[in-house]
Amino acid sequence: MRAIVSNGFGGPDVLELTDVPDPVVGPGEVLIEVVASGVNRADLLQRQGHYPPPDGISDIIGLEVSGRIAALGEGVDGWQLGEACVALLAGGGYAELVAVPVGQVVRPPDGIDLVTAAGLIEVAATVASNLTRVALTPGEIFLVHGGTGGIGSFAIQYAVALGARAFATAGTPDKLALCRDLGAEAAFDYHDDWLGALKGATAGHGADVILDVIGAKYLDLNVDGLADDGRLVVIGMQGGRKGTLDLGKLLAKRGLVTATSLRGRPLEQKAAICAEVARTVWPLFSSGTIRPAQETRFPIASVRAAHEHLASGDAVGKLVLTW
Repeated sequence: MRAIVSNGFGGPDVLELTDVPDPVVGPGEVLIEVVASGVNRADLLQRQGHYPPPDGISDIIGLEVSGRIAALGEGVDGWQLGEACVALLAGGGYAELVAVPVGQVVRPPDGIDLVTAAGLIEVAATVASNLTRVALTPGEIFLVHGGTGGIGSFAIQYAVALGARAFATAGTPDKLALCRDLGAEAAFDYHDDWLGALKGATAGHGADVILDVIGAKYLDLNVDGLADDGRLVVIGMQGGRKGTLDLGKLLAKRGLVTATSLRGRPLEQKAAICAEVARTVWPLFSSGTIRPAQETRFPIASVRAAHEHLASGDAVGKLVLTW
């Protein structure tokens, strides 16, 4: 099969399309013939050597795909050869074929194009599992940083669907307008005093839940932005991995800081998350309650350009690679 391999760590130029051996489908797995591969910021980190795959996982980059069932491993039922699917991966997605534990494979949402579906499950699983974890409830105030990325575009809409009041940060007037179009009550330019703007927009309350992809750079500001009994969920480290946490501030607010990663979770946890996404989130896409993020498609041979575009900060929504 063809796959994208990394010749060492570094910039996009280390990525190369080449032939590699086909994966072997094991017991409890399915083999997927890939139609499209989602591109995530974690892919850039892996390419740079900062986010290695878990032990025993392919070192081929890629955390989500869409495609069709090509083979069934021992003990797998409920699927037919040729059936359309999407899959959450721990690695191996930038390839024509990928073997996946069957619990991490679900049917795409009704009415959604199969290429578009390649960019849905990593985002949906990440956001939905974390907002369940911190129990975002109707009427609460929710803030997501990076409101026009794949995570942010979904998170704004999902929070609104849950009955929360959504707010977001972004970096340009067009992106701020897009956040509002997605359902954010207000959006704040992160180049300015977004914390003050959040407090002003919420009558000093702050956010009950903050979903943060930035990490260390925003840690102190995020704690300042929490309401009493607020919850900060860190799911990325774009702004660094080591920050200073003022425990006095956190204690005074009875605040919670939690950080999660989807990739290294046990298989049974990922299977449960995927099943819950298919049960509760996919109908929101099919009904139009949530619409897929703006999408930019790149042919697989242009993977370097896709990584450059995502790293530039100009990308809006989701990037997918087509085979």
